[in-house]
Amino acid sequence: MPKDMNTISIFERRESEARSYCRGMPATFTTASGSEITDDTGKSYIDFLAGCSSLNYGHNDPDMKAALIEHISNDGIAHGLDLHTNTKAAFLEAFEEHILEPREMDHRVMFTGPTGANAVEAAMKIARKVTGRTNIIAFTNGFHGVTTGALSATGNGYHRGGAGTSLNGVTRMPFDGFFPGETDTAEFLDAMLKDKSGGVDAPAAILLETVQGEGGLNAASPEWVKKIAKLAKDHGALLIIDDIQAGCGRCGTFFSFEKMGVMPDIVTMAKSVSGFGLPMAMLLVRPEYDIFGPAEHNGTFRGNTHAFITAKVAVEKFWSDDSFQQDLTEKSQLIHDALADLAAMVPDAYLKGRGLMQGVDVGSGDLAGEICARAYDKGLIIETSGSEDQVIKVLAPLTTSKDTLRKGFNILLDAANDVLSAPNKIAAE
Repeated sequence: MPKDMNTISIFERRESEARSYCRGMPATFTTASGSEITDDTGKSYIDFLAGCSSLNYGHNDPDMKAALIEHISNDGIAHGLDLHTNTKAAFLEAFEEHILEPREMDHRVMFTGPTGANAVEAAMKIARKVTGRTNIIAFTNGFHGVTTGALSATGNGYHRGGAGTSLNGVTRMPFDGFFPGETDTAEFLDAMLKDKSGGVDAPAAILLETVQGEGGLNAASPEWVKKIAKLAKDHGALLIIDDIQAGCGRCGTFFSFEKMGVMPDIVTMAKSVSGFGLPMAMLLVRPEYDIFGPAEHNGTFRGNTHAFITAKVAVEKFWSDDSFQQDLTEKSQLIHDALADLAAMVPDAYLKGRGLMQGVDVGSGDLAGEICARAYDKGLIIETSGSEDQVIKVLAPLTTSKDTLRKGFNILLDAANDVLSAPNKIAAE
């Protein structure tokens, strides 16, 4: 190896150019607990990213960790394909008792490959098989994954440009609030579907996020979601709600669509469904639409035995009563108030999102990026989202203490003040 190669990190030397988050946060992280993560120099950071909402219950929850260690120590099943296992049964029973039955959901649980994109692919396939139609209605700024099928429903132009092929089978419609003013985009969609010359093929499904995570924290109103659910039924389409990032408590309730008066035909789940950051994804499917034949949508890693262990603990620990949800309501208000202080610092900035999935649109991706970079230097991990990366997005673990939340927001406000007060910076232009 040439001598000068020794000065280049193994990541720069060998890891693909597709690497992303590490470019803006180049530390080498070694340990993590709760809402803090530590690098190899001993510096600790407050984590307001949480694995992009894959760590809703924090890093290394002690109860989940203990259960997983016990399972491994006892030579429990490590990989079981879709065979019956005691761990899968225990998770399904806990999920049925604490999540599905209290919400009067009769959905079947289908384990897909371990990514959210795979769950979206399966959902789209089911809708097409059920209806015999091919068209899927998706929305502006929606993000559903970057495998080819899921990418066809994703709006982001940068990611779509990486496909290397045509992306078909999806009609894009404007999300709630996409147009300025009072335009009702649900009524717009209904009119397009009803018009025999509207040019929109009858849909197999309507696919949406109630809060668009990567799209910039655009939050749909309950009224709009109810209208979409009704027109899906009226037009013979399945309603698919993508709860991969917005679910598992992120919006203040276990599902993001709770209290909206809708019951999706299919719900896609991943990210924090394992509770511990372990890869697992699944679909919730109404029984009448559970029509795949054996292995018609399969994958070597459908289901994850270790994730079943931790997911069961997460469900029982946090969702067996309403105390955790009540705590989320209080934290949601704390986040809102802190972000209001940030928004007040930037002309024309405004708050977005809901629950513990909130942020501030500062109008400029460069400005948002500078603030997040300065926050990282000060010990806070936080990222951006939106069509121009202009939204500073808070995805702190749901278990973050109020004191730690306040410390994190103090860092963020200090970082914003540094950037905004610096001469010749974007904010001053």
